[in-house]
Amino acid sequence: MKTKQKTFSVIIPTYARPIMLKSCLRSLARIDYPREDFEVVVVDDGSTTPLDSIVNSFRGSLDLVLLTQPNQGPATARNNGAMKAKGRFLAFTDDDCEPAPDWLLSLAGRMHKAPGNAVGGRTINILTDNMYAAASQMLVDYLYRYYNKDHNRAVFFTSNNLCLPADLFWSVGGFDTTFPLPAAEDRELCARWLRQGYTMIYAPEVLVRHSHRMTYGSFCRQHFRYGRGAFHFHRRRADAENEATGIEPLRFYLDLLSYPFSQPGLLRPLTLASLLFVSQTANAAGFFLEALSEKKVYGKHRGA
Repeated sequence: MKTKQKTFSVIIPTYARPIMLKSCLRSLARIDYPREDFEVVVVDDGSTTPLDSIVNSFRGSLDLVLLTQPNQGPATARNNGAMKAKGRFLAFTDDDCEPAPDWLLSLAGRMHKAPGNAVGGRTINILTDNMYAAASQMLVDYLYRYYNKDHNRAVFFTSNNLCLPADLFWSVGGFDTTFPLPAAEDRELCARWLRQGYTMIYAPEVLVRHSHRMTYGSFCRQHFRYGRGAFHFHRRRADAENEATGIEPLRFYLDLLSYPFSQPGLLRPLTLASLLFVSQTANAAGFFLEALSEKKVYGKHRGA
């Protein structure tokens, strides 16, 4: 008898965060969706501590697959998970995320109406006591408002709440595993998806809760890394579209810094605006230092 194809494969790359992974799997075990219609594929990206005991504790409530790979980054982990996936749709999230109970039901509704599209949902920060996590989420919220004004013609999604048809995911080439850092590979996939004529839909009812606790140092390092990744994203987009590498206009940054003050009932908007400024300073430093580094490497090759 032919086995019925699952509707969703939930793919989770993870690295050295077993407690967070356990919380993520616990939230998936509470999902309000037929168990026979989805699977969970966990890809261990070279953690030093085996994850078998954590994954095995959920096998009674979830259809689980655990894959392991040497540490190669989340893009490779997501692709490896997708290669083993049996679902018609690939639903990506991260180990520090907790999908809402109706996550797959909401995705199913969207995919039923528009099966050939990518769907990105809304992510909220649940660490309200951590200003760095709050500022990072506020930046994502601003980016979604800026890039996805028309929900039916969205252009940017993060990979912690993203769903695509499996066949089309592979037809565009999956995640680009040649990115030197775990940063901006989701932006690059979105840009490539759109260039090949497909559509992206923003679905705010598709909800994931995010809990990435940070310090000032880790906050700066994260956004410095994002800047480095942004350089490679813009350079590759420029190569693909035969145009000069560029950054966003000044208005983008001015509106970003004023964004916290436009949110009703928001506590400590000045602190958040200051952290957004720090994030963009770190981002710019990463961008331009990466550009300088590549220029030096290119110059050496030319002089060889």
